[in-house]
This record gives sequence, C-alpha cells and structure tokens, in this order.
Amino acid sequence: MSEEAATLEVTAETKELGNKIAELTLKQAKELSDYLKDEYGIEPAAGGGMVAMMPTAGGEDAAAEVEKTEFDVVLTGFGDKKLNVVKVVKSLTGQTLMESKKLVESAPATLKEAVPKEEAEKMKAELEEAGASIELK
Repeated sequence: MSEEAATLEVTAETKELGNKIAELTLKQAKELSDYLKDEYGIEPAAGGGMVAMMPTAGGEDAAAEVEKTEFDVVLTGFGDKKLNVVKVVKSLTGQTLMESKKLVESAPATLKEAVPKEEAEKMKAELEEAGASIELK
C-alpha cells in the first residue's frame, strides 16, 4: 500500500456522503443507480461498482467502444483436408512440415498472436479455403 493511500484525507462532507451511500438498502441503491443513469448518464461498471462517465466533447459518438485492432488466430479444427491445412500453416508460420503437422493435430491451437486485423482476416481466409476452422480472438 502506498503512503499516499494510507494518508488520504477527505472532507467531512465527503465522509458523510460516503457513509450515506454505504448505508443504502439494495432497493435504494438501485433507485440511485437508475437516477444517476437517467439524469447524468452514469452507468454501473460490469463488476457492479459505480463508474462516473463524464460527457465528452464529441457527445455519445465519441464515447463509442474502440474497435479491436489485433487478434489471435486460433485453429479450432482441420476438417477432412488435414494435409492442405498443414501446408498453409507451414507457409503462414514458417515452421517445418513436422512442426506444422503437430500444431494442426493439437487443435485448438493458437497459430499467431496479436496479429493486425487485416493480416488476421487474410490468414483466416487462406486457412478456411484449405478446409480449416478458424477463430479470431
């Protein structure tokens, strides 16, 4: 624990507010949550705690979720064309034929991690064309 957290000082007003919130019944907490959501756009976090979301200059559109840009390419199955899949895995990963075969047979297996979206989609298309089942995570 840092010294800063151990010596945190709060005003009497903040303590009083915190104590009032801590003493709320479940029904009162739900009402408070609904009020804060409707009135100020503050929503509970996924874990159940409250998170204050301040309005941004761009409005609601600027607060949109950030699109994922990197993916793990995961082989989930090789279908009935295992040899074709092994060949494509070999060319994409740079492994030997034997290493590629073992990797394919150990499905589900991660072929590459943190691959840019465009490259991951290209790999997925090549592998699916060869007969593999692929997931981008």
